[in-house]
Amino acid sequence: MADSSRPASFWTQANALLRKNLTYQRKHIWTNVRLILVPLFLCLILLAIQQVLDALTKSISNLANECKSNAANLPGDICPIPNPPLLPPMLQVPQPQLRSVKSDFLSYSDLPDKSCRVTGGSCPVTILITGDKQPLGRALSANIFPTSFTVNSSDLMPTLANNVLGSTAAAGENSYADPGISSDFPIYSIQPLCSANSTWPLSLGKIQTNVKCVQGLCLWRNNSEEVNNELFKGSWRGNPAGMTNEIAAAYDLMSTDKKNFNVTIWYNSTYKDDPLTGNVKLVYEKQERLRIIMKMHGLGDGLKYFRLNDYSIQFVFYFVYLNLQIALAFLVSSIFSKVKTVTVVAYILVYGTGLLGSFLFQKMLETQSFPEEWIVALELYPGFALYRGLYEFSQYASRGNGIKWEDLSDSGMGEVLCIMSIEWFLVLIVAVYIDQVFSSGKHPLFFLSKPFKKSSSLPRRPTVQRLDSKRVSIDIDKLDVTQEREKVEKLRNEGSSGHAIVCDNLKKVYPGRDGNPPKLAVRGLYLDVPSGECFGMLGPNGAGKTSFINMMTGLLKPSSGTALVQGLDICNDMNKVYTSMGVCPQHDLLWETLTGREHLLFYGRLKNIKGSDLTEAVEESLKSVSLFDGGVADKPAGNYSGGMKRRLSVAISLIGNPKVVYLDEPSTGLDPASRKNLWNVIKRAKQNTAIILTTHSMEEAEFLCDRLGIFVDGGLQCIGNSKELKSRYGGSYVFTMTTSSKHEEEVERLVETVSPNAKKIYHLAGTQKFELPKQEVRISEVFRAVEKAKSNFTVFAWGLADTTLEDVFIKVARTAQAFISLS
Repeated sequence: MADSSRPASFWTQANALLRKNLTYQRKHIWTNVRLILVPLFLCLILLAIQQVLDALTKSISNLANECKSNAANLPGDICPIPNPPLLPPMLQVPQPQLRSVKSDFLSYSDLPDKSCRVTGGSCPVTILITGDKQPLGRALSANIFPTSFTVNSSDLMPTLANNVLGSTAAAGENSYADPGISSDFPIYSIQPLCSANSTWPLSLGKIQTNVKCVQGLCLWRNNSEEVNNELFKGSWRGNPAGMTNEIAAAYDLMSTDKKNFNVTIWYNSTYKDDPLTGNVKLVYEKQERLRIIMKMHGLGDGLKYFRLNDYSIQFVFYFVYLNLQIALAFLVSSIFSKVKTVTVVAYILVYGTGLLGSFLFQKMLETQSFPEEWIVALELYPGFALYRGLYEFSQYASRGNGIKWEDLSDSGMGEVLCIMSIEWFLVLIVAVYIDQVFSSGKHPLFFLSKPFKKSSSLPRRPTVQRLDSKRVSIDIDKLDVTQEREKVEKLRNEGSSGHAIVCDNLKKVYPGRDGNPPKLAVRGLYLDVPSGECFGMLGPNGAGKTSFINMMTGLLKPSSGTALVQGLDICNDMNKVYTSMGVCPQHDLLWETLTGREHLLFYGRLKNIKGSDLTEAVEESLKSVSLFDGGVADKPAGNYSGGMKRRLSVAISLIGNPKVVYLDEPSTGLDPASRKNLWNVIKRAKQNTAIILTTHSMEEAEFLCDRLGIFVDGGLQCIGNSKELKSRYGGSYVFTMTTSSKHEEEVERLVETVSPNAKKIYHLAGTQKFELPKQEVRISEVFRAVEKAKSNFTVFAWGLADTTLEDVFIKVARTAQAFISLS
């Protein structure tokens, strides 16, 4: 097998991640196909639309040629008009019988009496004025209408614009002809007062018409709400009488003064249209070929957005934005820990950005008076920066030239590119920092430490330490634990770093919450595990075993103390520790769609195994955990049983011959045969590896572990191999005898003769168990006593057993918990 002692290089790790991701994406091939094909499908639709538009453009050219050759026979709203005449601006004046008058549903007394509708249509044309400054509004309303109609034939259009003109004809369907300018309809000149026979002839090109005077009435309203109310009630649908009461126009001057001009204008026109008319406008445009005529007059197609703007600028813009989004994804992954939470937040941000961009940010961009500093501040949010860039693309495309590199300084695009580029760099740094501090548990100022400092030995401390009486009494009771601490202190004083794992006064304290006191999870652990040894950690739930494993694997940072793994400090050099470490977590962490072989290939590459050595190592690992035969290795891990997943997790932890391995309950969920096979694999692997194993199986601990430590309430209570622990903490035999209930007293007398200090520990329906001190019992005497008893009464079953590891565990745990509670 390849030498995996050296850590994998950056390119080797990148290659492993790339291969794993490609394999993972291949498993989701149809999802990826859909993601790729949908944009392509949309592009094909746009291309098809472009082809259709090109064909229409060609037909338009043919139509234009036909218009030239048959100009007299084709209508003017289909063919383009060469050198069209200028037209004067005009209001739509309500019909005389529809003009605003006093009514029951309007409370204003300044409106004309409705009798004017009867007297030959003499009702004035009403215009409303409102605003913040009433004196200004009244002054303007007094001068809004000219007192006479005057024109200069040599300068017709400018002089016509000095008059307030209008027509009762409704506006046309397009902007290329005004139905009000016709010989059939008069043009009205709105004046404060009209004299008799106030009619003037007017010639507009070939059109001969007349201008008639109509009285205009300019009225003040207190606010825009009153204006809106009057306009609404002026519609035949807005009042209970079904009466039309039209206002020609209304003006809200708002904050207009001598220095500011800020006006909102209403142009009112009420028709009794079919309610469905609005739903067929687009079809109408298609039917009447209005889209074509708009194209003839210069309407462009939407793809100019992409075709006119410089392709290189578009590439740089989208490239920088996409990489900024990737950096943001890394940042968000460092902050959030729940997929559902980040999904909800992402949707809110995406939709919220779109809505705010359309309804708020665009208005700010188009408002000249809005401070540029606030625009820049908003662009710091990537969503608004994207919106600003797209806005600039659309603005330059609409001008017909598109944005070029030389335009960056004169537009907001250069500003956006700078902001996004700087943010890309800063977000990556922040993401790495947050990951190092919150995920890896490093100090917030870790970057100030010396980057090339290597921790090669345990930190030296004074050899003379002050110990209180309680500490001395505890250490006397736990001589094996004291010896382990002395061994670690000796290694520290000598500066030795040759052992695989050395823990020196390792502590973990969880801060108190909700009024609860701080929790001391690990109480100053001293431990030395050399290479080639399997150390087993036994302990009840909540004893601190998981906290210890999490500190050793870098998931938690120690509150105090330290530990060395292959001479590297877990507080400062955890990234280097990872290169020589294997972990089998309590819960299987696997990709559901990757096969067992693909998992091992990925982790083998991370351990710097390459080529044929990698293939050989993967096959050996699969065979060792019985996942090779029957095509199991090439099935997705999601289809594995719980035991198969467990075996795969153990194989992952052992591939590449790591120097240190942590196994957290490795045989959970395995059948007896698979469990025994897995134990043999672990036993072979520990030859050149230091293994720390946590388990609740005493049989597993005795089979695998060279030494055992019983962990209770955050501290080691005893250390030694299984025989030492059983001899030290056992000290008794367990005698069991089953008889009929009437002979139970005889059994008790029998035990007293064998061991006067025997202690009954179990009694149920004729079955009794006794604990016999070893120092006062001879096994031969027990056998003779039993044989003699059989001649006096019936013995259904009996047995004499040595102390088991489980008995030792229960005794030590109970004693330690009782002592801690008393302390």
